[in-house]
Amino acid sequence: MDPAPQHGGTQAVDAALRHGVRTMFTLSGAHVFPLYDAAVGGGPGQDGPLRLVDVRHEQTAVFAAEATGKLTRTPGFAVVTAGPGVTNAVSAVTGAFVNGSPLVLIGGRAPEGRWGSGALQELDHVPILETVTKRAWTVRDPAGVGVAVDEAFADAGSAHRGPVFIDVPMDVLFTPASPLPMPARPESVAPDAGELDAVAAVLRSAQRPVLVLGSDVWADGAEDAARLLADVSGIPVIANGMARGILPPDHPLLVTRARGAAFATADVVMVIGTPLDFRLGYGRFGDGSAAVVHLADSEGQLAAHLELAASCAGDLARQCTLLAGLLTEPVGAPDWAEGLRARHLAAIAADSADLASDADPIHPARVYGELLPRLSDDAVVIGDGGDFVSFAGRYVEPRLPGRWLDPGPYGCLGTGPGYAMAARIAHPSSPVVLLLGDGAAGFSLMDVDSLVRHDLPVVMVVGNNAGWNLERHPMRFLYGYDVAADLRPTAYDDVVRALGGAGETVTRPQDIGPALDRALAAGVPYLVNVMTDPEVAYPRSTTGV
Repeated sequence: MDPAPQHGGTQAVDAALRHGVRTMFTLSGAHVFPLYDAAVGGGPGQDGPLRLVDVRHEQTAVFAAEATGKLTRTPGFAVVTAGPGVTNAVSAVTGAFVNGSPLVLIGGRAPEGRWGSGALQELDHVPILETVTKRAWTVRDPAGVGVAVDEAFADAGSAHRGPVFIDVPMDVLFTPASPLPMPARPESVAPDAGELDAVAAVLRSAQRPVLVLGSDVWADGAEDAARLLADVSGIPVIANGMARGILPPDHPLLVTRARGAAFATADVVMVIGTPLDFRLGYGRFGDGSAAVVHLADSEGQLAAHLELAASCAGDLARQCTLLAGLLTEPVGAPDWAEGLRARHLAAIAADSADLASDADPIHPARVYGELLPRLSDDAVVIGDGGDFVSFAGRYVEPRLPGRWLDPGPYGCLGTGPGYAMAARIAHPSSPVVLLLGDGAAGFSLMDVDSLVRHDLPVVMVVGNNAGWNLERHPMRFLYGYDVAADLRPTAYDDVVRALGGAGETVTRPQDIGPALDRALAAGVPYLVNVMTDPEVAYPRSTTGV
């Protein structure tokens, strides 16, 4: 017998549940009402299968879904209405695409039966989304909504991960139909043994090897295998993105703060789980003579713009485990890792003066000098900003992987409140600290309202230098002046209080610590608005372009 007819919302939610989804992020729209009906179990107060979190801007819903995928390694789920609901989400989807973050976005769509006659919010979304997603398509069969959503989640969560978009015409989504059966899914492809042998041979020849771990190591569940590989090989490690914390700060092979010296003098650089993009000098290390080895989760992620000494694609946990088994003894010169570790520790020690600075106006580093000793090992730290958050990237070293979130190489500001929602839901017993530049705060601070309404306490720290410092200082360097870089010294804590949270402004360095203590104990969204010196810019030696 055919299964009982179900509207598309029920089919979609059932498919999402099969993939481990527990939360739907959304902004209300009539085009997608059946999805809400299914999420809440047929009415308010019912024991629905999904937690429904509604926001004030669609991009926040997608940012929250992206962060859910990053933190839990289960694709996040966002639902938006047709037309502007979808287009408002495009930047956030693009960020997820560049980051390789697994999520599914379902958009409403004008009725198929009225298509072309000027229905409300009628727009063909797919051509807009298909260039910034793994796949985008329209579901036109009322019986096929569940199958399509199942396929979308499978695609989003398979290597290389990323966002998948589907839209469903309103009349299709509301129409009950007997759901089509779900197809079987293929198993992942094992890494090539010959390619791993070649990688091992390159490493054995190295005197000054460096290992770079990126976010896909975490996404693939390869953190334990990567740590094993580092320990067996003795190769010094530089971690970025979600891989930060795979080696804790006291691990003798962690040399992230000696990055410049390591890349300048290495003879072999092995990069695992991150692209060879501008953050890694496009794969050119030192004078360009270093051999480069690239391990990725899929063939399409392997660097094609330079000649690799060796490469392998496939499940990163299996790659790291097998490679550790091929290396029967440490590689590289005996004093290589120790020398880089010494540089790393020296760089940390050199930070102490700025971290303890009593300068007035406040040196931005002093904020981190007060924050770091107050962070528990399980804290989730989120960076949303330019100059102020660059300091966070320098000073914050997580003890656990998967506890650092930033916008990634696409650099899309406004991620913060959405990321914070996801972090609070994914880790309800852990502190969540959102670091905001005052420029970034302007993109999405209104969604503090959503944090308040859904009882999601978050500590927010704004480094307020009343301007776009990431642009202000480079423009002065180039032209001798700056324009379009000034903001007001806004009392962002007043904004948060008006939205139902709490907060305070800090103007003296000695007041930062007590303010952070109050924020961490508040139990509500709390913003500490720290007025920092606009003349202090994060030191940069290259623009990366």
